[in-house]
Amino acid sequence: MQILTADMLDNAIDWTALIGALRHGHTLPKAQVDDVLLQQAGRKYLVRSAWIEGLGACTKAVTIYSDNPSKNPTLPSVQGQVIMFDDATGAPVGLIDGPAETRLKTAADSALGSALLSRETSKILLMVGAGNMAGPLIAAHLAARPSLEKVLIWNRTQQRAKTLAAELERETGIAMEAVADLDAAVPQADIICCATMSQQPLIKGDLLSEGTHLDLVGAYAPDMREADDVALKRARLFADSFKTTLDHIGEYKIPLQKGIIRRDDVLADFYGLVAGAQGRVSERDITLFKNGGGAHLDLMISHHLAEFHRS
Repeated sequence: MQILTADMLDNAIDWTALIGALRHGHTLPKAQVDDVLLQQAGRKYLVRSAWIEGLGACTKAVTIYSDNPSKNPTLPSVQGQVIMFDDATGAPVGLIDGPAETRLKTAADSALGSALLSRETSKILLMVGAGNMAGPLIAAHLAARPSLEKVLIWNRTQQRAKTLAAELERETGIAMEAVADLDAAVPQADIICCATMSQQPLIKGDLLSEGTHLDLVGAYAPDMREADDVALKRARLFADSFKTTLDHIGEYKIPLQKGIIRRDDVLADFYGLVAGAQGRVSERDITLFKNGGGAHLDLMISHHLAEFHRS
């Protein structure tokens, strides 16, 4: 069995190839997916599984212990593994570090959304949130849109945004600026990427400039949102997967229940967009993409990573 550690994944990142793996995966037969979530006293055990004809199957099992970072010694809040199975024989063929694979999958997911929906002339990226996903998301967006010249970073704790901006500017050579006023930054951005744990919308639709692409990553539960109703009403709406977003994540679930939007207002997911469904119609369109994840994306990325490390 092939074993891929976090160091092996983090030391050989090719965002263009990862984005391409997701694009290719959506030309294959639609995935079968299912999840199991168990909870005890605020701790979670999540199992996500997918099977794609021609690619194989995978299961990602992770524990989510939010109290781990406060322990001494500190432990990761998310721990787990991805196990892969051969499509022809059913044999287990790979074991991949779960958190590292998840970082790559999540960032590549958003980057493919940008490649399909944002303007090719986009210059300014606004990163909302400076947590563990901010670095990979910024790197993936820069790969998807080489036209980007500057990144603004906002975080509730501004010092964290300043630290991340200085670190990434040294690494990338791209201008990075920590900003204190989110509302003032929103109209400046061509692409806005949100990766927060917010339950209340942070992005006000009235402030979005024409042509903006809004990438919403953080909300993963039914009571979580990052953009308000006005943003949804002004934008052309998309998702990585209808199955994993519409009925399970507050970003769409709440406004659907309230009648703010209808199901057919979410125009396409990756299967449709990759097949040629219309995304952006004009340079003035606001596009909103919900990154909801799903085990089928883990399978596509894990298969690519396994192939890469075998070559």
